[in-house]
Parts: sequence; C-alpha cells; structure tokens
Amino acid sequence: MKLAIIQPRAHRAPDDEQNVADAVSHIAESAAAGADFVVFPETYPGPLTAPLRFDPGPALLEAAARHRVHVVYGTLEATGDDPRSVHNLICLATPDGERALAYRRTHPEGPWIYAHGRTWDFDYVAGDELPVVETDHGVVGLAMCSEVYVPEVSRALALQGAELIFIPAGDDKHRLFATWRTLVWARAIENLAIVATTQNVYGEERGLAMVAAPEEILLEETAPGSYLVDVDLDAARELRAGIDGQGSGEHRGTKAGLLTQWRRPDLYERLASSTTARV
Repeated sequence: MKLAIIQPRAHRAPDDEQNVADAVSHIAESAAAGADFVVFPETYPGPLTAPLRFDPGPALLEAAARHRVHVVYGTLEATGDDPRSVHNLICLATPDGERALAYRRTHPEGPWIYAHGRTWDFDYVAGDELPVVETDHGVVGLAMCSEVYVPEVSRALALQGAELIFIPAGDDKHRLFATWRTLVWARAIENLAIVATTQNVYGEERGLAMVAAPEEILLEETAPGSYLVDVDLDAARELRAGIDGQGSGEHRGTKAGLLTQWRRPDLYERLASSTTARV
C-alpha cells in the first residue's frame, strides 16, 4: 500500500478554517499519486480552539469518498455543557465516506497543556477507549502526539491486532526531537507494526514526519511537504507469526514473536493495576 504523509504549513486560529480547503486539496493530490491512506497531523485541519467554530468532518469525508482513499485527520469534539471542554480526536475516514474510527486522546488523564496556548486553546477532556478497526489494507489503530512516550498505548492497540498505528503530532518538538523520533521507531519495533507520524509546521518550525517499520525507518523528513511511502505489511506479519531462535539476528533486523513468545502477562497484571511507581 502507499501512505501519503502530509506535513502541512498550517494556519493557526483564527485562520484555522483555511486548513480545511488545504486538506481537501492534499487528499485529491495524494489520491492522484496512488495513495491508499492520507495522514494529517494532530488537530489538522482543526479547529484549534473552543468554543468550536467549524466542523471539518463533512468536507473530509466527502473528499475521502470522492477520491476513494482512507484519511487520518484531527479535530475537536464538544463534551458536556461547558463549551470549552472538548475531546481531542484523531479520526479515520474511509473510501465510503464514513468515519470508521474516532480516537479521543486518553493520556495523560488531564487537565493538560491545551488551555491558553499559542496554538491551542481548549479544556482537554481525556477519553477512555483504545479502539482499532479492520480495513482492506490491515488493522488500524490510532494514538496521538506525545502518547508515543506511553508504550502501553501502542501495545494495547497491537494486542488488539493493529498493524498500522498512526500517531499524528502537534508542532515543533524542540529539545524533545531526538527522544521523540527514537520512540516512533521503538513503538514499531516492539509492536511489530508500521508506525507513522507527522506534525503541523507553523512558520519556520522544524517538522517530524516519519514512517517506521519494525526493521527500518522508511521515511524521516523535517520540512513541510507531502511524502508518498510504500509500505508492505508482509514482513511485520511474518515477525508477528514467527518464533525467535538461535541466530535470528543473522536474518532479521528485530526479534520475532514479540507479541506472543516474548510476553509474560502473568507477571504484569499486578503492576498494570498499580498507581504507584517504585523507584
């Protein structure tokens, strides 16, 4: 399959509604280039602030259907009676023009950084589900931005069968850049999955668009742009189905069986329910 990783020059509020038309254009261009998935950053095309001023969903669902592609996009969703309280969403639109998946950011529990920031201004409400969905190309899971630092998120998706994990991100990583890019690949290695991320570029900021397979990085770009990446799930599937053994490092770039042979859930259950870290 082909992934179109879009790292756009994005508009901040109050001009963020302009991102919708740009996103529709990116979808058309990516589909014409043969993309099966078009991947946008966190909260792209928007909105970026609450109360919510527009809904990009109808335009993006229509474009996904018209061009027969899957589209991963970001938006916000009102929750409760307070107009500032919202879920931060990553959504998957299908070639049938349906929203097959809506992931509401779960980590951290909140409140968190989105209120009164330079880019965002809303009161974040955490979600409580880690869903996956099966597509014609593979099982898809969604996460968001700095959740790449929380290995349990991607692992939970992988244990439900996710082979493609999209983790769209917000903006410039600054001093976090080196650890962030390392963790994108780490999530692919340990979960034997394809992991893809991209971010908004505001002004002269540095981007981070990446696609990582378990054994290699397929894309890494810091400039704004649209990047088409060929992805083959067969190698990841073989690693998931395989068993590690003597001399495995002579043939493969990572360990096989990391979701089966290498797991000891009987040792983790107590730790998983603990709220106190022992240091």
